[in-house]
Amino acid sequence: MVQVNDKTHVPKDGKHDSYLGIDVGSVTLKFVLMDNDQRVLSQVFLRNQGSPIDSVKFGMAEMRSQIEKNPELQEYAIRACGTTGSARYLTKAVVGGDLAKTEIIAHAVATQSLYPDVRTILEIGGQDSKIIILRDGIIVDFAMNSVCAAGTGSFLDHQATRLNIPIEDFGDYAVKSKNPASIAGRCTVFAESDMIHKQNSGYSKEDIIAGLCDSLVRNYLNNLSKGKDLEEPIVFQGGVSFNKGIIQAFERHLGCKITVPKNGLNVLMGALGMAILSREYYINNEIDTVFRGLRMTDIDFRTRTFNCGDCPNNCSIVECSIVENNEVIARWGSRCGKWEVF
Repeated sequence: MVQVNDKTHVPKDGKHDSYLGIDVGSVTLKFVLMDNDQRVLSQVFLRNQGSPIDSVKFGMAEMRSQIEKNPELQEYAIRACGTTGSARYLTKAVVGGDLAKTEIIAHAVATQSLYPDVRTILEIGGQDSKIIILRDGIIVDFAMNSVCAAGTGSFLDHQATRLNIPIEDFGDYAVKSKNPASIAGRCTVFAESDMIHKQNSGYSKEDIIAGLCDSLVRNYLNNLSKGKDLEEPIVFQGGVSFNKGIIQAFERHLGCKITVPKNGLNVLMGALGMAILSREYYINNEIDTVFRGLRMTDIDFRTRTFNCGDCPNNCSIVECSIVENNEVIARWGSRCGKWEVF
């Protein structure tokens, strides 16, 4: 569990403390603004708008709009900001984040804050999936799959398009099935071929969709859970956790109850975890944030890449700078750390 020094908070500038967590993944963008009591004050959930920088600007503009429309939120000041997700370092650079952590840490922290006794976390997003094993509040094992789409949300999304069914309705179809079709799930290509064969053989949409859900769960468990003891309580999160058919399939395969965070938090856990970690960072370190503020949307950023060439590694370096004054705000990619700027 996150440990925070026990000290009394005195609001600065007449405002209450709040903490911002940002999770920029491959498909979606999540923002969570949280207070000292870990109450979610505001949240943003959007599909990515092209480049990570454009997405973050769009998300920040949406959060700023929410705050400007709500007098209660205007009583809070953001004291620290943390980032996670596949674009965490770039996001940290452009927003002026105070810390960046992996999705594994962020998801574990958020889940434990809601379910202190959790021992297994299942997470399936749009382009990747992960499993986290915890014992006594400590991460003891984890696995990620970012290569094969057969165990991710994009697999279901693609099949929903083929079946001409909104992905939001997928779960409702699946739970109506009385005899789920057996569909190969080790590869998206084979699964799709098998699904078409089942369609042409006269299987109902309900049975095919239930079979697809079962196929995804089977592939997920085969790829990520081998050699791992999946003990209860088990918490399932990520965009795919909205799907009732997937929840039922997990419960069939694992033989136990699966818990899904409520009130939309199942898709916000990474951002929530970073908000919690930002609070810990701020309280324990007692330093001022470097967060650029909600109006960072007015700043133009530029990224470029170059090869170092100073040794046989020939590392590819990524650089982010502010256009107006050409100030380099971040650089990463070198194995020796020579070029690193954070």
